[in-house]
Amino acid sequence: MNISIKNIREADCPCDALILPVTEGDSGINSKLGASVQHLIKKAFTKEFKGKHNEILLIPSPGDIKPERILLVGLGKKGDISAEKIRQAGGKAAAYLRDMGMKKLALSTRDIASLKLSSVNFIEGALLGIYTFKKYKGEKNNKALDNITILSKTSRELENKLKWAETVASSVFFARDLINTPSNDMTPTNLARAALSLNKKNLFVKVLEKKDAEKLGMRAYLSVAKGSNEPPKFIVLEYKGAEAKPLVLIGKSITFDSGGISLKPADGMEKMKYDMAGGAAILGIIKAASEMKLPVHLIGLLPATENLPGGAATKPGDIVRAITGKTVEIINTDAEGRLILADAIGYAKRFKPVAIIDIATLTGACSIALGNEAIAMMGNDKKLIDRIKKSSENTYERVWEMPLYDEYKEYLKSDVADIKNTGGKNGSLVTAAYFLYEFAEKTPWVHLDIAGTAWVDKDKPYIPKGASGIGVRLIMDLLKDFRP
Repeated sequence: MNISIKNIREADCPCDALILPVTEGDSGINSKLGASVQHLIKKAFTKEFKGKHNEILLIPSPGDIKPERILLVGLGKKGDISAEKIRQAGGKAAAYLRDMGMKKLALSTRDIASLKLSSVNFIEGALLGIYTFKKYKGEKNNKALDNITILSKTSRELENKLKWAETVASSVFFARDLINTPSNDMTPTNLARAALSLNKKNLFVKVLEKKDAEKLGMRAYLSVAKGSNEPPKFIVLEYKGAEAKPLVLIGKSITFDSGGISLKPADGMEKMKYDMAGGAAILGIIKAASEMKLPVHLIGLLPATENLPGGAATKPGDIVRAITGKTVEIINTDAEGRLILADAIGYAKRFKPVAIIDIATLTGACSIALGNEAIAMMGNDKKLIDRIKKSSENTYERVWEMPLYDEYKEYLKSDVADIKNTGGKNGSLVTAAYFLYEFAEKTPWVHLDIAGTAWVDKDKPYIPKGASGIGVRLIMDLLKDFRP
């Protein structure tokens, strides 16, 4: 979709629909559009429309202006309007007009500007909200937006913000596509191919095979792969936009998780293709960072495999040795994410990183604790945690910090190994993170559990049902001004 900026009056912009964001109860703010339009708006406010948040109403235009229709979009009460509410309104409006068969849209920025907020938030929501995943549908859907014109004075700042929004949204789409793809087509090998497709001058990608992982001593990671006929792929990406110690980003990349021998219930298991959402987010982040030429040094690690109950599968009670030399008693094979991340964290240390951030659909307990509204965050570096909190406020990819008390170490104490991979149900959200902490040790590290937010079961204003692509916008905001 093409986005353009034109400094012309709303009434003079030819388009299928002119979008007018309005505040609740305010029918007079668009008086500069002309008396005939103002009459229509006042009539709509009287009968059918109040301007409540995400409320929409499409009305035909009078004959004396060039837009064919006007879409009123409610922003809510003036005192409550935020960047996120504008973003949501953008997603709601764009998806509605797309479904109505509209092609060319224009956005009035008067009301948003009067609130001292950015119209780019509206465009960001519109871009994110029009995502569809129809790859496997036989029916053809030709409904797509061609153009949105922002009616505003142009500036370098506005152009830069638009470029950022378009680049990040494109990378969110990239991640969503990977996650939504079924596991018969999104195998570890195909995930590696997706990573290799990003290979270019400033972005190097390599794939470690099973034999390479064996030489490195990644027995925790390989223990998860034993039940699958699909070969594991340990994917390494490096984007060097600056001469500095790298920030290592690790994404859990289980392309299908049956639970292994500790088999999951059948109900809902089809969603377990989303267990590589962390890895998909990392690919999206590094794609966007390289396209924006951010002055950062990033390493991305995706320990990719399936977790299946084959004849050679790891069994509860088995003991494996991780890359760090630490031995792990496997109590539950469905606690596999922390096993692959443990070896990835151990591997990350060889880069002497400024910090490590892992993103993972790690625990069902995350959804129990926080529902589908927030990412659970734990870590050992207060400065990095606070930076991520700030980025979560900017993007509305919300995080909630959970504790890592020393007492949680006792939950993971094994009688026969250095550590066991689960401490049981009590505190399982935080003990899963504490397991990773045992491998991060003193390296600055933050863990983001996206199990409750990586998949949505019903449409949200700018997140259609399915994969959310969460993590891309959050970490890109962090990287915008990231300095070690």
